[in-house]
Amino acid sequence: MAYKFVDNYREKGARNKLVKHLEGRGIQDRRVLEAMGKVPRHYFFDETFWNQAYKDIAFPIGDGQTISQPYTVAYQSELLHVKRGDKILEIGTGSGYQTCILLELGAEVFTIERQESLYNRTIQVLPYMGYKPHFFLGDGSKGIVQHAPYDKIIVTAGAPFVPEIMLQQLKLGGLLVIPVGDEKSQKMVTILRVGENDFERIELDTFRFVPLVGDKAW
Repeated sequence: MAYKFVDNYREKGARNKLVKHLEGRGIQDRRVLEAMGKVPRHYFFDETFWNQAYKDIAFPIGDGQTISQPYTVAYQSELLHVKRGDKILEIGTGSGYQTCILLELGAEVFTIERQESLYNRTIQVLPYMGYKPHFFLGDGSKGIVQHAPYDKIIVTAGAPFVPEIMLQQLKLGGLLVIPVGDEKSQKMVTILRVGENDFERIELDTFRFVPLVGDKAW
């Protein structure tokens, strides 16, 4: 499948404005802001909707899914404290936008998507853009056990609870970032593994994600 994307001064200028907007909303991590300024978000949109790409809004991408609001992507990325070389599991590839931000931050990314149509698109679009995560198709609510443990795990859909199976895939000192709540709103939760069976949990701001669907979720 051939893609003919363009990324000219107009799109780059719009990204710069978006980065300044994110700074104004409280995102402080310079590396996250720089990554947000590099990834061409309009590549994840049909060309008809490119004028929506740099607004701070979520946007439908098909199959009942959305590309996350830029602020949400930056917020979760900042919470992860990504270090170059971190092995990160992303639950819910979706459009692949968050995946690209993690890769720009220097992580090795294992990303899983349950919607086959989205998976088929991202495995073509992301390599075209120069991004090469490890792609998986399947039930992300169970993580990817065969490649565990991970330094960090990020969940990009709202879960009804924290799946125990995800916690067990964290390294000692590893961090999970996951939105938890009902189907209408969720609290962003960070969980740090401090021992074999010991975890530190912090609840943060309220967000609204599409539901995390699977054997260990909705």
